[in-house]
Formats: sequence, C-alpha cells, structure tokens
Amino acid sequence: MLQEPTAKTLAATPAASAVLALLLTEGPLSRVEMARRLDLSSTAVTKAARPLLDAGYLHELASERTAPGSGRPVSPLAVTAEREYFVGVKVTTDDLVDEIVGVLCDLQAQVRVSVRRPLPDRSPEAVVVELAALVDELLDAGPDYRARTRNLGIAISGDVDRARGLVRLSARFGWRDVPIGQLAAEATGLSVAVENDVKALTVAEHWFGEGVGTDSFALVTVGAGIGCGIVVDGRLLTGGFGVAGEIGHICVDPDGALCRCGNQGCVETVATTGAILAAARTASGEADMTFGRAVERARAGDEAVKEVFAKAGTAIGLAVAAMVNIAGPERIVVSGEGLDTYDLFEERIWASFAAHAFGAAAQAPVFIRPLPFEEWARGAAAVSLRALFPQVRTHHARALTHRA
Repeated sequence: MLQEPTAKTLAATPAASAVLALLLTEGPLSRVEMARRLDLSSTAVTKAARPLLDAGYLHELASERTAPGSGRPVSPLAVTAEREYFVGVKVTTDDLVDEIVGVLCDLQAQVRVSVRRPLPDRSPEAVVVELAALVDELLDAGPDYRARTRNLGIAISGDVDRARGLVRLSARFGWRDVPIGQLAAEATGLSVAVENDVKALTVAEHWFGEGVGTDSFALVTVGAGIGCGIVVDGRLLTGGFGVAGEIGHICVDPDGALCRCGNQGCVETVATTGAILAAARTASGEADMTFGRAVERARAGDEAVKEVFAKAGTAIGLAVAAMVNIAGPERIVVSGEGLDTYDLFEERIWASFAAHAFGAAAQAPVFIRPLPFEEWARGAAAVSLRALFPQVRTHHARALTHRA
C-alpha cells in the first residue's frame, strides 16, 4: 500500500486543497497563474504545493519563458496522474439488464481500465459480492493498481445519504436503508464514498467535462429515470436532505399515474423509458410491444405512439424549466441512455422549456452528451477523488472553476 502521507492529509488546508483541485481540473499552471486565479500570494501557493511535490502528487515541468525577454523562466506544476488510482462503480438496472460497471481511474480521472459484470439479482448481498469481484478484477489489471488504490466510489439511483454511505431509498432496486458504503468497505478494504448516480455524473462533468469553467451548471439525464444534478457557486447542490435536483419527481399531473416513489403524477410517470413503453402499448393495443418496436412505430409516423413520446418531451421540458428558473445554471448538459430516442421528443422538450422558462434563464446553452455507463462509473471515481478535499470557503470553491 501507499506510504503516508496521503493526498487527503497533504490537501488538508484550504490553500493546498485549492491548489491540487485547480491543477486537477485546469493544469498544468505556473505558481503565478495559480496565485492569480485563487486570489492567494505566490508564497502561499508555493507553501501549499511543496508537500504535494515532495510526496509525488505534483511535479514540475520543464522551465519556460512566458514571453521573449520576460525574465526568469517559470516551471509549471502538473498533477502526477499515476501517483494514485481510484475505482468507480455504477450499479444499474433497467427492464433489460441488471449490471455493475466499473472503472479504474488515475488522479486526473482518466479511465485506465473498465469492466462490466451482470448481477444475478438486485439484493444488496448479491450486489456486494459482484462489486468485490469487479474491484479485484480492476486492481489486478495493472502491476501498480492495487498498491496505489485506496478509494472506491459507488453511484446508484435513488435517495442517497452520502455522509453515512446509506441508500435510504432506491425504488429501482427495491432497497431501503441499505448501508452499502459499509458493506462495500468491508468487502473490498477500500475507503468508500456513495453518491446518487446522476450527482456523481454531474461531478465528473463539472470537474472534467462540459462544466469546467462554470460556477453554475446543471446536468439532466433521461432514460430509465429522469434526473438532474445542479452546481451552484462551484459546489454540487445536495440540499438539507441530499435530494436536491430530483426533477423526475416534479408533479406534472396531480391526477396522473402513481409513481414508484409513492407520489402521483411525477415526470417519471410519463417520461421514463418504462413509462413511455407502457403508454405506447396502451395507445397501440400491442400488449407485447418492445421499446424498440415503439421507437420504430413512432419514427414510421404512427401518430398515437408519436404522441406518447411528445407527451414525455413536454413533461421533461417543464421540469427543466422549473430547475432553470430556480437555479439559473449558465450551462446545461443533457445525457442518459434515453438520448437514443432524443429525436422523438426533442422538439416538445424545448417548446415546453421555452414556454415555462423565465426571462434570460431560457438563454442557457444546452449541450447534448451521450455518455455510456463507463462515464457514470467515472463519475463515481470522481466522487471518491473529490472526497480527498476538505470543505473550503466559497471563494476558493469558485476559484477552482474560474477561467482566465
């Protein structure tokens, strides 16, 4: 195993945490540039970086001059990607397959190896057994992986208590109050961070994807569920109970169908792949229709089935508009496995969004990002990586994603 000190102890001060996080997301950078972005003195940056350099988490690049005749050359600092590794696991289920998807990432959240394993059933016990086997497979894939890996992130749908590593409720798995963090830690010997899957993907996109450089950012997912992760002032918004961003459970029809969450008329009752399939079967009279067949019928011009997808788009657009009116993100990413059928409800999503978004909020640019489940697992790894950093003051959090 790695010898102490660890990245977590080395980044225990706000300045050290800010320096390491800034280099992770936007490095390499010179000390002078980091001092400017973080509103710190060059001396403070040098002091914060020194133990990280000594322990091999950072390294200096070759000296370079910023301009001809500009004086003393600078030596940019960069993260040493292979100094430590992180495992991320996405536990997923839908009408077709139950599986766990795992990745091993380096310190810059770049995927080094990925593995998928089917789940024999959805019980916590079965998931933990397969998760431990998957982690072993990942750690054995390279000579240094096991010795340099301390942290595991788990991403799963539902109401997750991140601080306690507890899945309070996952309707898709039938779990209630499952201490998955503790169970996984005992099975793997790693430190475990647990997060809602959409929030985990949001962390990865904010730090390493389309959200880099933003203080406010949102990611919306469509597919087996409708989810949303929101970043405000550079931080993932969790709310007082950890469930902020659950736009899939905004009510769009008080007299609508019962949702699996127990409420009535939620967005998910009309806009998930399962809800769309059920409605398409009713509309077509084909009780054994598959989702693929529903897509074919809609694309072929079947008006009844097309209207099912359109209704789903209207509900999603309304939910996104409600989120934008409250949080005001400067950038929005739309992802999820449901993007395979995005053409069938795109028009209604944005018509509904435009009709309900308030004022300038409707101008937020939207990026469509098809992301495989390996990227969701990478999000889980990013959550475990983020756990290295203590809570820092807001102005430091903002500086982490500031662009010149």
